[in-house]
Amino acid sequence: MTATNALPERPQRRVRGRVSFTTVISWMLRITIVVTLLASAVSSVLKDRYSIDQWFDLVAFGITIGSVYALIALGYTMVYGVLRLINFAHGEIVMAGSFAGFFVAASLDSTGALNRYPILGFAAMLAIALLVSGGIAVLTERFAYRPFRHAPRLAPLICAIGVSFLLQQSFRGFFGTGLRSYPDPDWLMPPVSIFGFDVPAVQVLVVSSAIVVMVGLYLIVHKTRMGTAMRAVSEDVDVATLMGINVDRVVTFTFALGGAVGGIAGVFYGLVFKQVHFFMGFTPGIKAFGAAVLGGIGNVPGAMIGGIFLGICESVAPALLLDGFGIPAPHQMRDLVAFSLLIAVLIFRPYGIFGERLARRRG
Repeated sequence: MTATNALPERPQRRVRGRVSFTTVISWMLRITIVVTLLASAVSSVLKDRYSIDQWFDLVAFGITIGSVYALIALGYTMVYGVLRLINFAHGEIVMAGSFAGFFVAASLDSTGALNRYPILGFAAMLAIALLVSGGIAVLTERFAYRPFRHAPRLAPLICAIGVSFLLQQSFRGFFGTGLRSYPDPDWLMPPVSIFGFDVPAVQVLVVSSAIVVMVGLYLIVHKTRMGTAMRAVSEDVDVATLMGINVDRVVTFTFALGGAVGGIAGVFYGLVFKQVHFFMGFTPGIKAFGAAVLGGIGNVPGAMIGGIFLGICESVAPALLLDGFGIPAPHQMRDLVAFSLLIAVLIFRPYGIFGERLARRRG
């Protein structure tokens, strides 16, 4: 066919102002979720089953456990930000730190030193926990993840799941399947008055310490040379290498820092729930991963805010939402509520709280 006989190409028309069926369904789903949640919340408040003191206790506990989730989420988001790897063994690294803190606390409590020297005892628990968890994280990166760094993404993901089971079963073999209880030192027993409400001292200790750790981590990532190198590797590994950055050193430091923060979170988790066992890292690890996604995976401030938001929802939402539907014992379904709200929030913001802004900046 000659050029003169060829049919002219039709220009592509852009249909403006037309809304797709999928968009309509998506917005209808969002509106339905919002209306349902608001109706349930209003019904729960009108029933007046909870006093102001009880609501304050729920919010305080939510901030406490949310601070722990935020610390765990930081480990996920830092590793993902540098390697684009979901470290599913991070929950077990948190569990290792909780065990290390327990053994230090138990030995100090048996001699009475935990009560006589509360600051030194608490510092020793955190120090040993961060060393153990940070060391395990570094070994995991060196022998499990580094050989798969340039492999297809499915290979390191499967390796991460395998490392998770390896750590679980190793601690099960070494320490058994029984529950171990964190000691209750005298300095954690009396409540602390905040705005006229009594708050357990352990919650005040955990929240204040978590804030210090999160601020310190933020300063390390954004105000130090190593933090600048971490952000450079996160942006482009090849360009960072050409600029003279030792990528292996940066990755090792990232795992060490994330593991250390996870170990501290494990001690806080043990202090709040008082129990340690080999499977304890799975559930908070999954929740913290959800918090990292909620805040925008790879974004440090987003992980902090996502963890605290998830903790508050987990604590407050069962009383605020499920009571409105007349469900008995709503607090037994807090995990269901937490993940349901996580899904609902991601429907509105698929990139997380700060993920969309980060994606635009990189684009």
